[in-house]
Amino acid sequence: MGLFHIIGWIIVGLIAGGVARFFSSKSDSMGCIFTIVIGIVGSFVGGFISNLIFHFGNSNTFHPAGIIMSIVGAIVVLYIWHLIEGR
Repeated sequence: MGLFHIIGWIIVGLIAGGVARFFSSKSDSMGCIFTIVIGIVGSFVGGFISNLIFHFGNSNTFHPAGIIMSIVGAIVVLYIWHLIEGR
């Protein structure tokens, strides 16, 4: 894993986390770092969900659907975070 992979994860995490926060019903005072973390964790969740549904196997190539599933995963992670935070 090179430096460009890590930078790519950070950028995708920022995009996915930002879009997930935009669609969130709650107004959060999360910082940029937490948004990136939500997006990166959401990318893993979205990849897991898409692998369960579509059975892609192990692929290291870029797919636009990967960004979409990253956003979906980030929305799921943010929803779970709000459920935990609300207790």
